[in-house]
Formats: sequence, structure tokens, C-alpha cells
Amino acid sequence: MPAVLGQVSNRGQPGPVRQQRITISQKYGIHARFQAAIESGGGYNVHMLFDLPDHGTLYQALLARDADYDGQAYVGVATTGVFCRLTCPARKPKSENCTFYASVGACIEAGFRACKRCHPLEPMASADPAIGALLAALEARPEYRWSEGDIARLGFDLSTIRRSFKRQFGMTFLEMARQRRLRGGFETISDGGKVIDAQIDARFESASAFRAAFAQLLGRAPGTLDSSAMLYADWIATPLGDMISVSDESQLHLLEFVDRKALKAELSKLDKLTKGRIGIGKTAIGALIKVELAAFFDGTSPKFTTPLAYHGAPFARRVWDELRQIPPGVTFSYSQIAARIGRPTATRAVARANGANQIALVVPCHRVIGADGSLTGYGGGLWRKQKLLEIERHYKQQANESTMS
Repeated sequence: MPAVLGQVSNRGQPGPVRQQRITISQKYGIHARFQAAIESGGGYNVHMLFDLPDHGTLYQALLARDADYDGQAYVGVATTGVFCRLTCPARKPKSENCTFYASVGACIEAGFRACKRCHPLEPMASADPAIGALLAALEARPEYRWSEGDIARLGFDLSTIRRSFKRQFGMTFLEMARQRRLRGGFETISDGGKVIDAQIDARFESASAFRAAFAQLLGRAPGTLDSSAMLYADWIATPLGDMISVSDESQLHLLEFVDRKALKAELSKLDKLTKGRIGIGKTAIGALIKVELAAFFDGTSPKFTTPLAYHGAPFARRVWDELRQIPPGVTFSYSQIAARIGRPTATRAVARANGANQIALVVPCHRVIGADGSLTGYGGGLWRKQKLLEIERHYKQQANESTMS
């Protein structure tokens, strides 16, 4: 009988990995939540019930091909761009090239492709024939610009497909197809490739379609980007979705999720500031923020030391500095921030400054909530805000345990 969420497998004595999982299950009450979800008669998402162990534990599970993690943890391999089950029979990558995710959707959002040896998408496809058929269609024609009409012509109900993909992967089928194509083109340009090569790598059938998709993201077509840029945009994959960073060789100017509605306006502001001298490429600062984001999401460190460039009025900068003083796992209200900066009547101005922040996570505007404890707005989406706060509760617990020991 396979182990389920905190149970020990009966295939012999539990090793260090299984012992760690029992501790985590007991510590966070995972089994209790799993049981409650079943008894309530409602649906449940196993990835929301299982808190991933630390990187070292998961890497040992990968080396051991521990089947207890099958369907509950996945590994993305930076050197191949592929994500796998932990039981994958392929040769194991080095630890520093591995990032672990709690769901298939997180792997896809981070830009990884499904492994063709261990087939991590197979359980979803088997559970829902419609998902299986569409995944097979996407695999057969990854370059095709899929539309709702295509889905309907295949005989599927649009609303059902939308819900199924959202439930299984955290994104719609059309979002999955588009993101799969566009990221490849962005990275080609970032590595110094030509626009035509980027279009081919992104598998867009026409140059105009690629330019339009690119412009929708960055506000400018790729061919209009400056070759002698002052600022460079780069693509960063994270478990909560892809991000865009904009940096020079000394400071980070912007860090946002690619689906943030304000991203185009923020990039336009930087474009005007630099008189059009924004390009795509890599910088030392861009590389540093990638490393620090990976450590944050891996559960290694919540600290960000990347130098920042603020673009805002003095009051907004004062608010952003104060946001950086909020410890991980702690939340303040807008009125509390106003009081902390000596402007207790400026609650609304604090809220506006919070919303104008364009360096997500590093300037942690997600740690500000309503006076009644509600999450209130967040440009990256309330679901991300909730997830970020959950991640940071882990860091707070670590700090409390360190203080007590």
C-alpha cells in the first residue's frame, strides 16, 4: 500500500526522507486537512494540502526515486528545461540545477517542459480524457496559435475545459499554449539572438503575430528595442508564475509578474525615462535577483540584497523603505504603515504608494492588508498574495524556532 500524506510506507523501515515527511505532516496538520476535505464531501487539491520539505530532503528523495512523493512534488531541471517526477528513471541532475515544485502547473508556469521519459502529465491526462486529448494536441502542434474555436471544433465544451485546466494546472489551455511559445522567443533575444530567430524559437507562425504578442507583454515590438540599452529586461521563472526584471549593471528598476495589468504602463514609464533605451539581455543584477528569488521560493532565505532603483515621489519612496522593514510572516495595515512613517492621517496616500510599487516581493507590498484583516488588493492577484504570505509564515516559524532553541 503506497504511503499517503504522512503515512509511512510498509516497504521496510522508513529512511530519513520518510521520517522527515511524517514530521512535516504532523507539524502542519496535513493529514487532518486531507481527511476534513474528504469528509466534507467537497473537492480538494492535494498540492494545497502538502507543504514541500526543504531542498535537501527533496533532492535526496529524487536520488532515491522515492515513490511516496509521486504526484506531490516535481523537479524542474535548469540545464534541460524539463520537469520530472521524482521517480524519473533519467540520470539525476546536480542539486544546484534543481528547483522543486508542488504542482505540475507551477512547473509549466516556470517555463519547464514535461519530461518524455517519466510523463508527469500522464495522471492528469488519464483522469480527464479531455485534458489528455488537448495536451496531446499541444504536443503535436506546439507552434500553433490555439483558439477557443479550435477547442470547440475538437468537440469540447469551452467552460468545462477552462475549469479543468485551471483546477489541474492553475492556468487555461490557451494560456499554457501561449506562454509556452512566448517565453522561448524572449530568451532567444535575451541571449543575443535575432528577432527572426526568436520568432522561430517561440514557434509563432508569422512575424506580425510574434510582434503583437511581444508588444502586448512589453509595450513594444522586439525590433524597436535599443541595441545599446541603458536598461535590460530579462525573464525569470518562479513557482508563482513568470516575472520580468528590468535592471542595469548596478540596480534593479522593476520586478513584476508578466500578467500584472500595470506592467505595460510601468515599462512605458521606464522607456520614457531612458528615452527609449530599453533592451532585452542579462546583467549581473538580473542574475543576482534570479538567485535570490530561487532561494526565497526554495525555502532557503527570505532576504533580498539586490540594490534597488526607486522611481517615485519622496513620499512613495519613504513608504517603500518602510515596507522593507516588515519581517517575513508579519503583516501591517495601511494605517499602521502611515503611523510608522509619522504620517498617521495619510492612510490613502500609503495605499496609493503601495499600489505604485513596481519591485514585487523585494519591496513586499503583499505584506500590507486591510484594517479588518482582509487581503485587499494586490496587482499580482490575490491568490499570489495569499500564497506569498503562506510561504513567509514558514520563514516566521523558522525564526521563532531558532529563537526558542
